[in-house]
Amino acid sequence: MNGLGETERALQRVARGMGIVLVGTVLSMFLTFLSRAIIARYFDRYQYGSFTLTMTILSIAMTVALLGLQSGLPREISRYLRDRREKVPALVSTGIAMALTASLVMVVLTVLLAPSLAPLLNDRYLDETLPLTSPAIPFMVLTMLLVAVSRGHGRVRENLYYRNLLPPLLFLAILVAGLVAGAGYTFVFVAYVISQVLSSLLLVRESFRLGFLPKKPVMDWKLVRELFLFSLPLMLTGILDYVMGWTDSLMLGYYFDPDTVGLYNGAAPIARLLPLFLNSMGFLYMPIATAFFTSGDIDGLRKLYRTTTRWVFILTFPVFLFVFVFPESAINLFFGPKYTDAATALRILSAGFMFHVMMGLNGMSLIAVGEPSANLTGNLFAAAANVALNIVLIPIYGIEGAAVATAVSYVTANLYRTWWLHRKTGIHPFGWNYLKTLLPGLGLVGGTALLGIDGGLIIAAAVTIAVYAGYVILILLLRTAEKEDIELIEAVEARTGTNLGPVKRLLSRFISGTG
Repeated sequence: MNGLGETERALQRVARGMGIVLVGTVLSMFLTFLSRAIIARYFDRYQYGSFTLTMTILSIAMTVALLGLQSGLPREISRYLRDRREKVPALVSTGIAMALTASLVMVVLTVLLAPSLAPLLNDRYLDETLPLTSPAIPFMVLTMLLVAVSRGHGRVRENLYYRNLLPPLLFLAILVAGLVAGAGYTFVFVAYVISQVLSSLLLVRESFRLGFLPKKPVMDWKLVRELFLFSLPLMLTGILDYVMGWTDSLMLGYYFDPDTVGLYNGAAPIARLLPLFLNSMGFLYMPIATAFFTSGDIDGLRKLYRTTTRWVFILTFPVFLFVFVFPESAINLFFGPKYTDAATALRILSAGFMFHVMMGLNGMSLIAVGEPSANLTGNLFAAAANVALNIVLIPIYGIEGAAVATAVSYVTANLYRTWWLHRKTGIHPFGWNYLKTLLPGLGLVGGTALLGIDGGLIIAAAVTIAVYAGYVILILLLRTAEKEDIELIEAVEARTGTNLGPVKRLLSRFISGTG
């Protein structure tokens, strides 16, 4: 089959996998949002801010303990399955042993540092909540790695059930049961640990059943070196991702207190919804992109990158429109009126995250082409900008300053990644059809925002739906559809058994002649 046919098949695989991952990601975000909303509404803003700081530190500890293996293992497993299949069990058990050892070290460090971090972040709860929550770290790490192993085998169900659904569902159920029974603030963290432990143990059992875990663990020291050298840049990149994403909360705690952190986190989690479709598509993108690159099919990789980027922008557009144009309605919907003072911060953050979406899966593409250090360098520049801007802006502008720092850091990282990917492979996301999709969308968002419509949630939802409908009609008239879009619809038909013939016929009338 020719390169174009391989590209079309790959896009269908991404589309099918995206459907499963998207359902899981949406449900996971909904459950996580629901838990956060309950905590934010049930407790005061200070306690919600303290919860955010605890989870931030826990996530940083987990990221260090993972050693970058959550990204390195899928790529290496995918590569080994092609020509060294017999080494896969040793690869898996070696990677897990490395990360679990690191996770135990991070548990000890977290407990020891808690008394020092509490006064540094002006948080009177932290020296109690961090030791209480730190036992979850090894189980969180184990879940991430076992999902990574299944991902390397081209599976998405384990990610859906044991990472996206089970932990947040268990946390929500245990949390609600405890609060109904009259449990106090610290029970929130007990519920979190229990949910992570149960989810992880169930995934271990499933992984043995599927044969992903060897019955007899093997420690291959040559593989330790190979995995460590490949994954080290990914670990540092992950840490810098957290610097970009969470330094704002930590520094707001340092300069102000958890109450300010709580206010800011009435906006930040909503803005982080924007890469939902990007992350969902990315779950299967990297192994497929790696296969294109290793077979020398750069044209196939370019087509995969550009098409997925365009799909992601179209799907994300209505969410961005709603959040950017109606930030007060978005915050009030999720967190209640006591957080609506963060509306300006939400608008700034949403612009930064939307730029991240617009650039597509550049970071995963760099990993696929064997350039993980470029992600590290881009994140290093971005993290440095983030810290410097937070130091300058937070004391003067508070949460709005923190939002600017975060938005600028995401723009910086994505500009660097996209430039380096183009330098290495000649690939960039801006095909003519994508520009015809992107520019009208951004124009509609800006124009709707300038109208200054203010009428509450129902008006905001109605305007969002009307503008999105107009946008879809506009990009069809501009002939931005491609034949890969028809094949995406066919993949959905095959998956669901639904007859989407009218949709295919409609799109076929607006097929573009250029990419």
